[in-house]
Amino acid sequence: MIAIDGQPILTAAGMRAAEDAAVAAGTSVDTLMRCAGEGIAAAVRRLAAGSDILVVCGPGNNGGDGSIAASVLHSQGFPVRIAATADPKTPAARNARDRWVGEVEPFAQARPAPILIDCLFGTGLSRALDDDLDTRMTELARDARLVIAADLPSGTDADAATAPDWARHAPVMVTLALGALKPAHVLHPAAAACGAVRLIDLGIDRPAAVTVAGTPDLPCPGPASHKYTRGMVAIVAGHMAGAARLAAVAALRSGAGYVALYGDGGQGGPDAIVHRPFDGDALSDARIGAILIGPGLGRDAVARDRLAALVAADAHPLVIDGDALHLLDLDAPARRTRPVVLTPHAGEFKALFGTPAGSLLDQARSAAARAGAIVVLKGPTTIVASAAATRVHPGGNPWLSTAGTGDVLAGTIAAQLAHPGADPLAAASAGTWLHARAGQLCGASFVADDLANALTPARAGA
Repeated sequence: MIAIDGQPILTAAGMRAAEDAAVAAGTSVDTLMRCAGEGIAAAVRRLAAGSDILVVCGPGNNGGDGSIAASVLHSQGFPVRIAATADPKTPAARNARDRWVGEVEPFAQARPAPILIDCLFGTGLSRALDDDLDTRMTELARDARLVIAADLPSGTDADAATAPDWARHAPVMVTLALGALKPAHVLHPAAAACGAVRLIDLGIDRPAAVTVAGTPDLPCPGPASHKYTRGMVAIVAGHMAGAARLAAVAALRSGAGYVALYGDGGQGGPDAIVHRPFDGDALSDARIGAILIGPGLGRDAVARDRLAALVAADAHPLVIDGDALHLLDLDAPARRTRPVVLTPHAGEFKALFGTPAGSLLDQARSAAARAGAIVVLKGPTTIVASAAATRVHPGGNPWLSTAGTGDVLAGTIAAQLAHPGADPLAAASAGTWLHARAGQLCGASFVADDLANALTPARAGA
């Protein structure tokens, strides 16, 4: 089993194309099925702890994977049974079933077992399970100690990430992605139903335009570093100065060498934050590495004019968040040469882009292409997308759903973008990773100030 960090994500059609390419290059379907079945067996061997195992098999190749897994486990002395909904219907699945030396129980009458392996359909079903199958899986899962799904819990839509009822009520779920991750492994509600996700490598070449984000390679100061080489972040304050100060603390904590608040009439926050007035020349400083506008900005004419001037100036990379997203001329970022990062939550995204076609992954990439910007679509799984590539951050802490945490994220991203020579997609993804990690460190029932103070880029690899 392989951890999913850094792994490509393929749609159901993309996975079929990758398998077809492997077959065209000389790898047989039987070989792919053997790899999948042996990988499932190896994972079950680690998790079963000698308990009885029931493998439920459908008529297609997912069922064939289950037959191979059961045969391998039986040969290794594990107490394993197969229950099937129907006879195998593909040549490879029939060949796999021929390896099985035991009886095959009817699925409807199968006795439960502590370990249930779901090999009914995987990605081979593009509709919900029939009610009788869902009810039966619910019964078997209820009586199991552990449920292991081969590829996806049966009844899951691989691309739309809908989840079957039975999997949402299963006791403990482990899902073994076969060959590549699918959108449903990382997007909700399916991701929650999948439980812990691990990858079984089938040796298939996979495009890497969409991947799960891994631990970022964060810049580390050296002997010659100073506050400007580490990146200067300028933050435009507005009606709610506290939001801008949260972003400023986050930028400092996540690696920026210098943070200045423009237009903040007070002197709140750490003494390391520089407070400056906002005037016509305030943000012309060539040493600025990135500008953040939006947290607590307000939506009046002054705010609109400040945003329009910064976008038109094209002098520095921009992070546009919060109120500024509601004031943005969506055609303006594409006219710039300097990068723009937009950080909408779901409501702001819909206000900006409507509802593009496809899954959330498709929508984020479509929005990035439309705006000519990096789009950070915030949510339980946060998606960082450009027109060409997407980085996915699953497993967010639900306790992040509190006021100010988005301001912290915006400041964290601005700090990464301010580093000289920063790649905008990598910077936005690194900031998102740091933010999520801080949320994990905070645990439960925290406020945004705690989150900002938990940012620890020096220990990113720890």
